Amino acid sequence: MSRYRNFAAFALITVAALGLTACGSGDPADAGPAAQAKPAGAKGRIPTTDVVSAVKKDEAAAALLPKGVRESGTLTLASSVGNPPGAVYLADGRTVAGQDIDFADAVAKVLGLKLKRQVAAFEVILPALDSGKYDLGTGNFGVTDERRKTIDFVTYINDGQGFAVREDSELGKVTELTQLCGLKVATGAGTTFEATLEKNKGRCAEAGKKAYSVQTYSEQGALWISLQQGRSDVVMSTINGLRYAVAQQPGLRFLNEFHRLDVGFAFKKGTPLAPAFQAAVNDLKKDGTYDRILAKWGTGESAIASSQISPPEHK
Repeated sequence: MSRYRNFAAFALITVAALGLTACGSGDPADAGPAAQAKPAGAKGRIPTTDVVSAVKKDEAAAALLPKGVRESGTLTLASSVGNPPGAVYLADGRTVAGQDIDFADAVAKVLGLKLKRQVAAFEVILPALDSGKYDLGTGNFGVTDERRKTIDFVTYINDGQGFAVREDSELGKVTELTQLCGLKVATGAGTTFEATLEKNKGRCAEAGKKAYSVQTYSEQGALWISLQQGRSDVVMSTINGLRYAVAQQPGLRFLNEFHRLDVGFAFKKGTPLAPAFQAAVNDLKKDGTYDRILAKWGTGESAIASSQISPPEHK
């Protein structure tokens, strides 16, 4: 079977699996400790266990919100929806599910807020925060020193950068980007991956090698088709997202982690919302909801010790 047919088969399996997602029990007890969770990438499964509805409001955390927000009780959230475990559409084409969705909903319950969720393209969310179009954004936004110049973050997981290839690839563990010289690298548009690749492209010439080419995609499906069909040689994306996608698709393998990054809720620089959101995430750590969310999505390795406000980038 050709790689394209393999991908088409995967797509059909995934659609069928999404049609079964409403069969989740909804019992938070189904989710055990994060470290014991099975990978969310198990074929044919988008988890829908309810790990949020039992979360209670924390008056102390809510008191940290600005008065106007407490009175209105609402915030506008921009969510990037691409692929699990971050955020994905369910079979109805309207309902979104994912780790980012669960964390945002759980934090909102701690703070006694209602989120007005608007789906937006990944690459437009951060610029739109500064204009005031959205109050906050989610989309597996990695905390980098460059982004911290214009954006405030409240961290809730640790993810980062990694690579995936076809099974027939001769590429081994990538520890230096010069190992990609001469290859076609696919990645998401407007991401830290694109920025990292473009920033370091010149190192190939310095090493006397042909530069790698960077192919960017706004739609994850197109990115994976490019790899399956051989139009790209390697994918650079989130560690959790790569592991999930590779578990679902035949003929691919996760290569390695490259660079870990904290991931957080994104806000306009100087936001007064950050202390309340930090307190809410730490509240979820204390009551066990945090571990249940990670267990649901099979991302226990992404746990953080405590939430921080715009921490320095991991080097």
